[in-house]
Amino acid sequence: MTKPFRPFPETFKATFKSRPNRFLVRCVAEGKGIDAFLPNPGRLQELFLPGATLYLIKENGSSSRKTSYTVVAVERDGIPIMLHTHRTNAVARYLIEEGRVPSLEGARVVRAEVPMGRSRFDFLLTHEAEEIIMEVKSCTLVGKEVAMFPDAITDRGARHLNELSNLARQGRRTVVLFVVHWPFARFFMPDYHTDLHFAQTLLNVCKHVEIIPVGVRWENDLSLGWDVRRLEIPWQYIVTEAKDRGSYLLMLYLKESCRMDVGRLGPMFFREGFYIYVGSAMANLTARIERHRRLRKQHHWHIDILREAAEFQGTLVIRSSVRLECEIAKAVSQIAEWSVSGFGSTDCSCETHLFGFHENPVHSAAFQGLLQFFRMDRNKGHFQS
Repeated sequence: MTKPFRPFPETFKATFKSRPNRFLVRCVAEGKGIDAFLPNPGRLQELFLPGATLYLIKENGSSSRKTSYTVVAVERDGIPIMLHTHRTNAVARYLIEEGRVPSLEGARVVRAEVPMGRSRFDFLLTHEAEEIIMEVKSCTLVGKEVAMFPDAITDRGARHLNELSNLARQGRRTVVLFVVHWPFARFFMPDYHTDLHFAQTLLNVCKHVEIIPVGVRWENDLSLGWDVRRLEIPWQYIVTEAKDRGSYLLMLYLKESCRMDVGRLGPMFFREGFYIYVGSAMANLTARIERHRRLRKQHHWHIDILREAAEFQGTLVIRSSVRLECEIAKAVSQIAEWSVSGFGSTDCSCETHLFGFHENPVHSAAFQGLLQFFRMDRNKGHFQS
């Protein structure tokens, strides 16, 4: 058997503490605080939970770096997930050269970093006397058996898809290889919850550009496992679901406890803390979210009153062809620390659609699990390729 592939020198483990910005992580190893570079611009909120185990390497020879350490992986359920987006190309190259990418067995790499038009693509391959232009994407956003990409809006990713499609229409063979760093994944979808434009672009080009998602496993020594699985893509399900409709979680922060007059509900007390409001819009969901982002003089809904007093923290979208608002509200109620009775639920049988937390729920494993379920795992029983 071929010698195990290890993209990194010796690693050591640390405990995650915080992420001050996209490319910096604060952690602790052997009782010592460490700042480490993170070569991954994704949100990674479902992975970077308090106490998460990180894998770090010590870098040598770069005086321009602010830190000597780099985060290369994080554990989920005791299994490493590789985070280094640039090294994913080395993983892809290894898989290609070892003949372990389905439908590309026997291909070889001609060169890397190939300029084409306005873009630079990752590889030029040759396969059975045919040239292939390949782009590689690293996927770390996973549920139990579902993987999604991207976990943050990527205009560059959508542009690459369109340019590959244009090349394919000119007679070139083009491929996007999604390397999913989770061994239990069975299905792959574009993350239409986070980046609807990317998802719709993928749907538009999939007849011209070959989409190959593969799941890989990383061992505890960060060597690449032998098994490589091609994931199913439930295209018809994506066509149905990737539309501008569904539910949302509006995240607010109230600095001080206060009492407010909430329309027909009358005076209501709101304690200091973080709030999640669960709403839905089965058409024009993006416009609804933008409305909540802005402060408004005219109050139309209960949430407009709280929005005026609280800091906007963001919105999390759950796109769906069916209305999930009440089901989501029930799930949030089970992890919330308090709720505001009657708020935002006058047109349904729910007790409330507003829930409170002492700490930001985004950093809670229970909340991330809830989000993962409604965005990914809830769906898999409906998949048909």
